[in-house]
Amino acid sequence: MKSNTKTEALKESNHHDSVLFRESIEGLNIKSDGIYIDATLGRGGHTKGILDNLGKSGKVIAFDQDIDAINYAKLNLTDSRLSLIHSNFSMLENEIIKLNLHGRIDGILMDLGISSPQIDNAERGFSFNKDGALDMRMDQTQKLTAAQWLKESSETEIANALYQYGEEKRSRIIASNIKKYQQNNDITTTLELANLIAKVVKPGKNKHPATRTFQAIRIVVNDELIKLSQVLEQTIGTLSGNGRLAVISFHSLEDRIVKQFIHKYSRHKAVPRGLPIPNNQQEKLILKDLSKIKPSSEELHTNRRSRSAILRLVEKC
Repeated sequence: MKSNTKTEALKESNHHDSVLFRESIEGLNIKSDGIYIDATLGRGGHTKGILDNLGKSGKVIAFDQDIDAINYAKLNLTDSRLSLIHSNFSMLENEIIKLNLHGRIDGILMDLGISSPQIDNAERGFSFNKDGALDMRMDQTQKLTAAQWLKESSETEIANALYQYGEEKRSRIIASNIKKYQQNNDITTTLELANLIAKVVKPGKNKHPATRTFQAIRIVVNDELIKLSQVLEQTIGTLSGNGRLAVISFHSLEDRIVKQFIHKYSRHKAVPRGLPIPNNQQEKLILKDLSKIKPSSEELHTNRRSRSAILRLVEKC
């Protein structure tokens, strides 16, 4: 009976509005017979957008480390042109090599945000507005949870993580408050942690006091920034000539990594002023920086979660 309930839940809408949908799909410059990767499947909005622009011989390979996303797609995105891979995108190049498609991919799309169903499902532990287990694992098969990380980390480690990954100015006070509380109690739920933070952090304009702390812990638990750097480097060998990469980021730390990656491969290295460089010795650029796009005023009005999104587009030379 429980399995049927689970199946029915997966068949429900689990609605998620894909941010910068039109701009990212158009940015991929989709060929009808092309091969594309959605590195962050989620609820399949971008995947479906790519499929809708492909012909019969086109293909989409979709990755997600969240088994709920994979199971949802199996039930709701039945299409012979779609292949699903349950894996973090940091394994992208290995998986594409296995498929004998290395260097043959026409476009890669990454949406680095948390999907609405992940936030809205209290059991996943991502939301400070709903009470649930303090989990925060993107991949439910990994062992480390947010509760476990808080229990095992020192006050200094917590403070440093909150400052580095959440840009939280009151990181040391929050860490101290957490460790004092843990002298007598384990922190096991989201509201338990959110209430602890609210005691020492004032709410900002349209921002919950726990926003930065929850972001930082989620990044640490899922090793997000290291894995992002890894997959970006892998896209170069994976893409075909003139293949495109579209990355949607949602906070400054992610966007900084994406921007630095693009600059590294799309700009010539600086040379001493006045030093002549023969044309035949000029290094060949690997990527062409196409654009940076932010949500339209209309999208900002209809989808509040898009407010911090930035889409960056590049093409392999």
